[in-house]
Amino acid sequence: MQASELQSRFERIRANKWFEAFVVSVIVISALLVGAKTYELPAGFGSVTLLLDWFISAFFLTEITIRFLGEPRKRDFFKSFWNVFDTVIVIISLIPADDTELALIARLVRVFRVLRMISIIPELRILLVSLVKALPQLGYVMLLMFIIFYIYAAVGSTLFGDINPTLWGDITISLLTLFRVMTFEDWTDVMYETMEVYPLSWVYYLTFIFFTAFAFLNMVIGIVVNVMERENEKAREEKEALLRAELEAEGHSEPTLQDVMAELTAIKAKLEEPNSKK
Repeated sequence: MQASELQSRFERIRANKWFEAFVVSVIVISALLVGAKTYELPAGFGSVTLLLDWFISAFFLTEITIRFLGEPRKRDFFKSFWNVFDTVIVIISLIPADDTELALIARLVRVFRVLRMISIIPELRILLVSLVKALPQLGYVMLLMFIIFYIYAAVGSTLFGDINPTLWGDITISLLTLFRVMTFEDWTDVMYETMEVYPLSWVYYLTFIFFTAFAFLNMVIGIVVNVMERENEKAREEKEALLRAELEAEGHSEPTLQDVMAELTAIKAKLEEPNSKK
């Protein structure tokens, strides 16, 4: 078998939807296996889980090899972050997980094998990439939120420190209390306690909740959604460009406006021929 035929065969296997579905199934089984090991299993299941673990490691090694061999330019394989991530996880997963000094590291890496789901499913990759690209914009929102937190914590520590030192004793404790208020964790109990001394202290809590839980969190959601829409549009454009490249490689070119007009003119001429004969 020639190298080009072998290359094309690996490319077809790598792009096969059933192969991708089987890889996802193995990743799910790997995740369930990690969870099962946290329980006390009967003695007979120990050898079963060990065999499954070695099968999963061997399959992942085979799968990453197929993806590498299916790459037209082998150097480009490691230019992708996800390929490097998968390769590192697979190689470290081959470390024996029992009775070795590296047993703890090997078990932890087996937990992270679940993250391979992100590298396999494009939609999950878009979600993660969108979140990472949104971090610079989210940083300013978080900074502004911290300023609001700090101001309210200073005010709360000054006003309510004598009422309940456990919740408002200093500014760091006040920050934790405000985080509890923002997440609506029994925040009314905190508010009613201070309202016994300061009846209008409800204004303090409601304005803080409006700024943090409503305004800023909606800003965070808006930024992430905006970046996600751009990433989805970029993914669609890349997919269309790849499809056009494949059509051009097969000898098909995208019709231009001139081609369409010429074809319409030819059709019109054919329709007018019977009338001219009459």
